[in-house]
Amino acid sequence: MVTDLQKRTAQAIVNIFETSQVRGDYGKVTLLPGDSGHLTYGRSQTTLASGNLSLLINAYGEADGAQFAEPLRAYLDRLTARDLTLDNDLTLRDLLRDAGGDPVMHDVQDRFFDRVYWSPSAVAASTLNIDTALGTGVVYDSRVHGSWGVMRDRTLQRYGAVAAIGEEAWISHYVDERRDWLATNSNSLLQRTVYRMDAFRGLIGEGRWDLGLPLRVRGVVIDEEALLVPAPIRVSAQDETERTLLLRTPPMRGTDVEAVQRALVAAGVTVDVDGIFGPATAQAVIRFQGTRGMTVDGVVGPATRAALGL
Repeated sequence: MVTDLQKRTAQAIVNIFETSQVRGDYGKVTLLPGDSGHLTYGRSQTTLASGNLSLLINAYGEADGAQFAEPLRAYLDRLTARDLTLDNDLTLRDLLRDAGGDPVMHDVQDRFFDRVYWSPSAVAASTLNIDTALGTGVVYDSRVHGSWGVMRDRTLQRYGAVAAIGEEAWISHYVDERRDWLATNSNSLLQRTVYRMDAFRGLIGEGRWDLGLPLRVRGVVIDEEALLVPAPIRVSAQDETERTLLLRTPPMRGTDVEAVQRALVAAGVTVDVDGIFGPATAQAVIRFQGTRGMTVDGVVGPATRAALGL
C-alpha cells in the first residue's frame, strides 16, 4: 500500500520531469514544435490535443472563488473542440500563466491530476501486482507522459507477468524497454525524454523501492519540507486597472476601460470615452494594433496596454 507521503514523492518525481520543480509549476505554459499534444499547461502539463486541458479549465471555472474563471470561460468552446489555433493565442497563454498563481487553481489541478492520472495509475499497478512506491511511480509517469498500455503489453509479452518474475525485475525490464522505445522513436522530441527512464534506472540501482526521503532527481532534492510546505503563492501586483479587456456580453465596464479609450484617442484613434468596452472600442483597439504591427485581436492585454503607454 503506497502511503500519502510516497504518493507525493512519486508525483514530485514526475513534476520534476515536467516542470523542474518538486511541487510543479501550476502556471507553466509550453508549446514545442512537433509536439503532438500541442499547447500544454500546468503542474503535470495536460494538453490541448488530448482534450484534458478543456476539462481542467472547465473544473477551474466551476470552482468557488476562481479569479480568472470569467475570461477563461470564453475559451471553453474552442478548448473543447481542440482548436489547435489556440497554440498561438497569446492572450490565452497570459491568462493561463496568471491563473497558475491562483490558490484555487492549485487545488483544482491537484484534484484533477489525482483523478485523471494518479488514481488510474494506482489501479493499473495493483492489477499487475505492482505494490512498491517506485513501481507505482513508474506507472504514473507513463500515464502522464503517454503510451503506458503499449509499453506494458510489450514488457508482458517479452518477460512475462509481474507475479511470475517479481516486481523489481519486471519494473526494471519495463524501464529498459521504455527507454529503448523513447531513444529510437521517430518523434525527435520523445527521444530527448530518455532522461525520465535514466532517472528511474538510477533509483532502481540505489534500491529506492520505498522512495524513502530525501531523494535527488535530476539534481533536484526531494525532502519532506519540499513536499509538505505549501507552494508559494504568486501574489500579483496588478489590480483591477490591469485586467485583460476584451469584447464580452455583457460588456466590460470600468475606469480601466475608460483609461484605454483615452489612450486610444491620444494615439489618434477615434472612440467614445464612456468606460464601456463595446464593439466600437474593440474595433478601435483593432485599428490601433494594426498600426503597430501587433497581433490584431481587439484584446487589451499586457502588450497592447504597454503600446498604449498604460
